[in-house]
Amino acid sequence: MELHATLPDEAETARRFADEVRGELARQRRTAAELALAIGSTQQTIGRRLSGATPFNAIEMAFLSRFLGIPLPLLWERATAPQPRAVAS
Repeated sequence: MELHATLPDEAETARRFADEVRGELARQRRTAAELALAIGSTQQTIGRRLSGATPFNAIEMAFLSRFLGIPLPLLWERATAPQPRAVAS
């Protein structure tokens, strides 16, 4: 079962979570293929998740947290932290 973002805020949160996971993969110099293998998914599925096209489900989030070695609450906090607004000049 997948959780689908139906509201604009949910879609934005799912996208920001995907952004955070991509960023952490890059910081750790790990690949989407390694993530897919570690969580028992296909590269195509992980690609959709990492692009933000489809939100990660709860099980995937738990497995990717373990793969990255970062507690899920911390990943979630990073993804949902208020974003600084650009100052108009």
